[in-house]
Amino acid sequence: MGSTTVPRVGSPRRDPEARGCTVADATRVLIAADKFKGSLTAVEVARHVTAGLRRAAPGVAVRALPVADGGDGTVDAAVAAGFERHRATVTGPVGEPVAAAYALRPADGTAVVEMAEASGLRHLPHGIFAPLTATTRGTGELLLAALDAGARTIVLGVGGSATTDGGAGMLAALGARFLDADGRPPGPGGGPLAALARADLSGLDARLARTRVVLASDVDNPLTGPRGAAAVYGPQKGASPEDVAVLDAALAHYARVLDGGARAAAPGAGAAGGLGYGALAGLGAAFRPGIEVMLEVLGFAAALKDADLVITGEGSLDAQTLHGKAPVGVARAARGTPVVAVCGRLALDGAALAGAGIERAYALTDLEPDAARCMAEAGALLERLADSIARDYLA
Repeated sequence: MGSTTVPRVGSPRRDPEARGCTVADATRVLIAADKFKGSLTAVEVARHVTAGLRRAAPGVAVRALPVADGGDGTVDAAVAAGFERHRATVTGPVGEPVAAAYALRPADGTAVVEMAEASGLRHLPHGIFAPLTATTRGTGELLLAALDAGARTIVLGVGGSATTDGGAGMLAALGARFLDADGRPPGPGGGPLAALARADLSGLDARLARTRVVLASDVDNPLTGPRGAAAVYGPQKGASPEDVAVLDAALAHYARVLDGGARAAAPGAGAAGGLGYGALAGLGAAFRPGIEVMLEVLGFAAALKDADLVITGEGSLDAQTLHGKAPVGVARAARGTPVVAVCGRLALDGAALAGAGIERAYALTDLEPDAARCMAEAGALLERLADSIARDYLA
């Protein structure tokens, strides 16, 4: 799939508020790209794009602002923007200790917690799934660590989870009690929630009442049903059709016990195996699109003021990109500053790109059709794409 250019009419676009600089004369570039999953982190993407730009246009001023939408790489993006990285050992999805991290900005007490750091697929030993028993307990422990460090606002990024427990493990780590008919805690994971008889949130850490929690997600699925956590995302976590039915019924029962199901249909309730629901119903979290939250936290608006051109991107620009992914969020936030994108694979036509606010897209497959080689040589290929962008757009 080759690069796609949105047709231009007349002379190069000029920013009407601007500094009298046409697109072709751009000299200040803001790189705000997400990771290329499986090959490059967002920080690495920015580094390679910068190298390619400066090789072709040595005088260009480049600012890198790696971005994320709440999933894998969200903590790294926050650290790249100046947050402090804090480490903790927490309970992994199958009960084993795992090393995790969160990001904190001490100046205002804003913490970025990425649930995948504690409860993500990458922490499944040997890649063996546990669809019925994987727990989000470690995510709750990571939230406690952030509270202990002084967090007053917590951005909870969700995505890449190994779990479908409705956030019950997270809430239990924070002090909630879940009991079956015999007064015993059900086992870990979503499956045992079918036996839940009582939920008591009175023991939740008191600091949570004074803490603003933002659920940052790129999905708005409800908790249950055909678009719910189990049906849509369970198979990605090893759930068989029978497991999906068990999990969906267990999550529906859990929701009835926890809050009468009041928030089960709320946007984002189905995120991260229903952890979104646990955050909404148990922590009073506010749901917001992940990229929108992260751009705000990372200071995108301030960085944009000095930019003549924005370069965004992610591993695959496809139909999913149009539904809340980072490149579209960046383009919308750019407010008239020209935006181009880099990607590994391009599956959007010019009309779709234009509708998303992206002027042109450059794909690694333009240079190397073999997908495996694209993954293995992504950095070098990305520098070559950046060289092309410099020749097309920079003075």
